[in-house]
Amino acid sequence: MTRHGELGTALHRWRDRIAPAEAGLPAGEPGRAAGLRHEELAQLTGLSVDYLVRLEEGRATSPSVQVLTSLARALRLSDDERRHLFLLAGQSPPALGRVSDHIPPSVRRLLGRLAGTPLGVHDAAWNLITWNPLWAALLGDPAAVPGRGRNAAWLHFTGQPSRVSQSVEQEARFEAALVADLRSATVHYPTDVRLRFLIGELRRVSNRFAVLWNSRITDSHDTGIRTIHHPDVGPVIVDCDTLTVPGCDLRIAAYSAAPGTDAADKFRLLDVIGTEMTGMTGMAGMAGMAGMAGMAGMTSQDPGPGTGPGTGPGPDPGPDSSPAAAPEPADR
Repeated sequence: MTRHGELGTALHRWRDRIAPAEAGLPAGEPGRAAGLRHEELAQLTGLSVDYLVRLEEGRATSPSVQVLTSLARALRLSDDERRHLFLLAGQSPPALGRVSDHIPPSVRRLLGRLAGTPLGVHDAAWNLITWNPLWAALLGDPAAVPGRGRNAAWLHFTGQPSRVSQSVEQEARFEAALVADLRSATVHYPTDVRLRFLIGELRRVSNRFAVLWNSRITDSHDTGIRTIHHPDVGPVIVDCDTLTVPGCDLRIAAYSAAPGTDAADKFRLLDVIGTEMTGMTGMAGMAGMAGMAGMAGMTSQDPGPGTGPGTGPGPDPGPDSSPAAAPEPADR
């Protein structure tokens, strides 16, 4: 089989594995064939049906980088699959230069089965991408908070008010793990300007962050105990876990409570009343939220102008600064 024939076979296989609902399209009539139709893929990519057919049949042999990028996004390809797509098309795979905010369908399905657990999903730079209602009810609703206000590292190291408290020892480990995550992100995403600006600003405004960054410390997130000081239901003592998704650098933060405990009862209460009793006062609970690791009802926010697919929400440099003006760019 020629390279063009292999490209068409791969595109057909990837198209067949995605249900319309996973791509945000109507499910279609009962009994329809599995996967996306050419018309549906055309709708997602902005390409013509005729061109997609010719690609799969090997009659269109020189797809551009823009076409391949659009196909990779619509078909929800992994990093390895994306690289394979570019190679089959005779193009050099682009570097993974920017932190991605893509959540694979398999991860969405997994999280959808974790009802009753406050969940927040973060990208590799620790920007909050999406969350479920119980997360908002417990920690405060992130919906109205833009840019850097949803970044866990910024909130923690700049000392923003938090509903979360932990022991001195656990806080030290949390900080070390958070800094190690950001250092790893600069290696995996070397041209992400927003990531490097965030790190430069943290080094400037937080002596604690600067010391940890310069020490090149390495650590990982552990399971620990946190106390959430909720304004309506009182203190909630929870177990905290951070789960890392291989291949896409997502961090799933979850708070959990053992059955029969006071915290489990409060979870059930918050699950019923939702965010009505939280006061909707913003992100008081965002700082220190790592170490917590649904998607039924998961919420996500548009990262706003200046970001596009694959860029993540990123920190907002603010009106008087620009990424290029970072006082201390991250070094690796």
